[in-house]
Amino acid sequence: MNNDLILNNLVTAVIVIDNKLTAHYANPAATQLFGIGLHKLVEQPLLEHCQLLGIDSQLLSQSIADNQGLTVNTTDLITLTGQHHTIDLTLTPFDTERRLGLLELRQVDQQRRIHQQLHLDAQQQAAQFLVRNLAHEIKNPLGGLRGAAQLLSRELDDPQLKEFTTLIIEQADRLTELVNRLLGPQRPTRHTPHNIHQIIQKVLQLTEMTCPADINIVQDYDPSIPDIDMDNDQMLQALLNIVQNAIQALDNQGGSIRIKTRTQNQVTIGHKRHRVVMTLAIIDDGPGVPDDLLDTLFYPMVTGKPEGSGLGLSIAHNIARLHGGRIDCVSTAGHTEFTLTLPIK
Repeated sequence: MNNDLILNNLVTAVIVIDNKLTAHYANPAATQLFGIGLHKLVEQPLLEHCQLLGIDSQLLSQSIADNQGLTVNTTDLITLTGQHHTIDLTLTPFDTERRLGLLELRQVDQQRRIHQQLHLDAQQQAAQFLVRNLAHEIKNPLGGLRGAAQLLSRELDDPQLKEFTTLIIEQADRLTELVNRLLGPQRPTRHTPHNIHQIIQKVLQLTEMTCPADINIVQDYDPSIPDIDMDNDQMLQALLNIVQNAIQALDNQGGSIRIKTRTQNQVTIGHKRHRVVMTLAIIDDGPGVPDDLLDTLFYPMVTGKPEGSGLGLSIAHNIARLHGGRIDCVSTAGHTEFTLTLPIK
């Protein structure tokens, strides 16, 4: 049986390296993972072909030198093109004389993303259930409080006393608006075909006045993306929340925001696999999301900003869910990427 034929058809990246981490062989899955050609991959040490490999290179070299196998689960790989991957890594020494090892890199991005999405959806539904019940208990007495203040205001002749009833009414309205924002959209609305790039342009127009001059916005669009069924207003709100977050992340330091649209084939969202999807990535080179917030970033009332309400990303996530899509986030210092994925029918 032809071993090369087997290796060439594996979806797992397979690379033969020596104890100096120089590649001697790589299968097509490895060249696709790193985004470079075979000849270039074997010309330089492995670490020259990526921005980050989440394991100490000395451990790999020592593993080959000591003829000891090594396995690392769910570590990060960032390629030279900026692609973030989560991988399982296995190194198996097999030639002690030439000090060679078989390095296997298996992408687990999709499995991890599906697990995270299902977990996040369950947490979101539990939070929404709690919020809906809490909102019902809050809005009823607020309505009574506001009505009583209005009736009392009509009976008062003293303007100074009316200031207090006006204050009560204003604060009751503010709390009602906060509760409504906290709830966000609850069920799918009528969807009609819209061009996603026109919605992005509207978002950029709305943020133009508040965007500092030292922030550069780069637009990288795939013009072949067809119109997608969606609620125009809801999608505008979701994208506006994410773009504003990116602008705030770069506030006082400047930087760039890249908005990129692409299509992908055979992508699973939740339990459903879609033949074609659109991905919209909003990428900034700010300080990144704190590690302790990454797992709860889309929960209501979770924020890293002192003045933030913690509602923007929660609402954006809920809108994506109502459109049959999802929002993912990967973040390291200097690179934060929010990706909206929507099915194309």
